[in-house]
Amino acid sequence: MGKYLQVHPEGEKFSLFSAEHIWAIVIIAVIIVGMMLLKKSWMPYQHPIRLALAAVLFLALITHQMWLLTEHAWSAASALPLHLSDLSVILAFIMLINGSEKLFQFLYFAGIASSVQALLTPDLSTYHFPHFQYIVFFISHGTVILAVVVMLMAFSYPVTFRSVWKIVLIVNLYAVIIFAVNKWLGSNYMFLMKKPEGVSLLNVLGKWPWYLIWAELTMIVSFLLLFWVYKRGRRHH
Repeated sequence: MGKYLQVHPEGEKFSLFSAEHIWAIVIIAVIIVGMMLLKKSWMPYQHPIRLALAAVLFLALITHQMWLLTEHAWSAASALPLHLSDLSVILAFIMLINGSEKLFQFLYFAGIASSVQALLTPDLSTYHFPHFQYIVFFISHGTVILAVVVMLMAFSYPVTFRSVWKIVLIVNLYAVIIFAVNKWLGSNYMFLMKKPEGVSLLNVLGKWPWYLIWAELTMIVSFLLLFWVYKRGRRHH
C-alpha cells in the first residue's frame, strides 16, 4: 500500500487517454449525466446532496495537503491551491454550503472550463490508479463540475452573456495576482511562468509568453461555448 502513497513513485509516466484516464472520465461523465436525467428523483434531497458534495471537496483538499505534509513534500512554491482548478475546489465547497449565486456564476465558467481542461490533460507525472494523487485529482475536479450542475438544476440560476466577460475580467485579475505570487515564491501557479512538464493544452500553444495569449483566447472561446450550452439547454428545458 505504501507505493500508492509515495510522492515520487517509480514507473512510467501517466499516459494521456490511456485506459485508466478514459475510465476516470467516463465514470465522471456517467455520474453527471445520471444526475441530470434523474433530477426529479434527487431534487427533494438536494440539500443533503449539496452537503455531501461539499464534504467530498473538503476531504479531498485537506487529505491532499496532509499527504504532502506527512510525506515531507509540502512547499509554498508547489502545494498551495492557487491553480484556477484548485481555487475552484475551494469556491465550489463554499458555494455548496451557502448557495451563492455569485460563486455559481464564476464556477459555471471558470470552474467548469478549468476542471474540464485538467481532466482532459491531467498533469499526473507517474501517478497511476490507485495512487492517492490519482484518486484525489479525479474526484476533486469531477466533483467541481458536478457541484455546478447540481446548483444549476436545484436553483435555476441565470447565466448571462454579460457574465461571460465579467468572469474573463476576474480570471485575468486573478492571474495578475498569481503572477506576482509566482515572482515572489519562484513558483509556477496557473503555469504563467512556464508550461507544465506533462502533456497539456499549453504544449500546442507556442512558447512563453505567446502561449499565454493563446490560452486567453482559448479561455474566452470555452466560456462562450459554455454560454451557448446553457442557452441551448434552457431552450429545450
